[in-house]
Amino acid sequence: MSESSATTVYLIIASLHLAIACWKGFALLRTPSPAFALQIATHAVGGVVYVVASPLGYRTVGSAVGQPWLPTLLIYLGILLCFATNHLLTILWTPSRPDLPWLARRTITLWALAYAVSFSIMITAFLSADLNGPADPLKFNTEQVDEPHVQVFLAVFLVMLACGTLTAWRRSRRTQVDDDVITHALRWFGTSQLVTFGYVACSAPAVAAAATGHHQLDSVGVLGSAFGVVGSVLTCYGVSGAAVSEWLGERRDIALLQPLWDLVVAGVDEDLSLGSARGWQSGEGEGHAAEPMQSRPNRILNVRWTLTRRVIEILDGIRELERRAWVRDAPAKAVEALHGEALQAGALRSKFGLSKKGLSPLELEAAATAAVLRDAVERLHAARARGDDSDGTHLASLGGPAPAVPGRKTPAAKERRRLVRVALALHQPLVDVSLQVVRSSHEADGVPQAPASAR
Repeated sequence: MSESSATTVYLIIASLHLAIACWKGFALLRTPSPAFALQIATHAVGGVVYVVASPLGYRTVGSAVGQPWLPTLLIYLGILLCFATNHLLTILWTPSRPDLPWLARRTITLWALAYAVSFSIMITAFLSADLNGPADPLKFNTEQVDEPHVQVFLAVFLVMLACGTLTAWRRSRRTQVDDDVITHALRWFGTSQLVTFGYVACSAPAVAAAATGHHQLDSVGVLGSAFGVVGSVLTCYGVSGAAVSEWLGERRDIALLQPLWDLVVAGVDEDLSLGSARGWQSGEGEGHAAEPMQSRPNRILNVRWTLTRRVIEILDGIRELERRAWVRDAPAKAVEALHGEALQAGALRSKFGLSKKGLSPLELEAAATAAVLRDAVERLHAARARGDDSDGTHLASLGGPAPAVPGRKTPAAKERRRLVRVALALHQPLVDVSLQVVRSSHEADGVPQAPASAR
């Protein structure tokens, strides 16, 4: 690889580290925590290391300080510091005894002290070394290892890097945590630490051989830098991959919820949208320009807020249909009846696109909910078409309290998934046929039987 190509690659990786450091910095401002602080330190130092380690950066720094070899010290200290913070972060996420927080703090303190002592020894040894020849960071380990101070410098560096990476890998591999995001990060942290140990596995034999005057393994030592690069990229994915995946999932769910939002928010009452003109006027007071109800939300910025807002608006729409008594049980009962018949009839099951086991309980509930909501909105629109602006309470007065939409008691943490299932079920064949059965029934509050034409 040419120097210009190597500089380009290193600067791209440096940009990745620095971008993650900025991203985690904003997160730290919102939620101060030691974990975010360690991640910022890891990626800020990693970005600087790759800038200095690039051929252009290496020569620039060396010329600026008048010491061609000095950037090597900065690079090695930066590498060890990066993986030291990763190591400490892993301990923080995987305490040996969660019921004894002081034990994790003591472990972190002892390792931090060990790293601090190692940094002191490395700095002293490097500055005491008599380095000569052209400065080449990739060949430093094998070309300068005949100097005793360099031997001490490299021994401390490789031993601490090996201990840190292997210990972090073992902790990441054996610990189980409940948080999916941390589990994802730990899995990739462990992989990155093991890959980085490949640098030690390549460098240690090459350094030992070169120290005894044998340079046959020099190329193996140079190969070790590739493990360091890969390990660094995996670390970046470890702290950002889960967040990016979650962001993509939130964008996906906003799109999936759109048909349901159109049905129970846009199709019921404009005031249900937090972005409606009347909502601004009533909720924000004067001084804000009225804006139309937002039908297609922005799925790039403030994605989590947008998704949360959509879920709240949909739930408000459902509650509005319940409050105004447009909801009835007939569609849900029709869905359950047809689903039961489909499990006994292969042709009907094929028509509905069901497997032999049919829908799971959650999927069946979602289909019933979708049918109930579509039926309620259709009844509301029919009343409006007749010029009837009253609610549907008078229609349900003879049958007692108006029924609720299925899934009403779903915990708040599970509402997003439930509503996504409902949105996906809105236009399932089972729901369409169930609504046809309900429309053809003369007893709106009874349990309709599917006519032969629907089967």
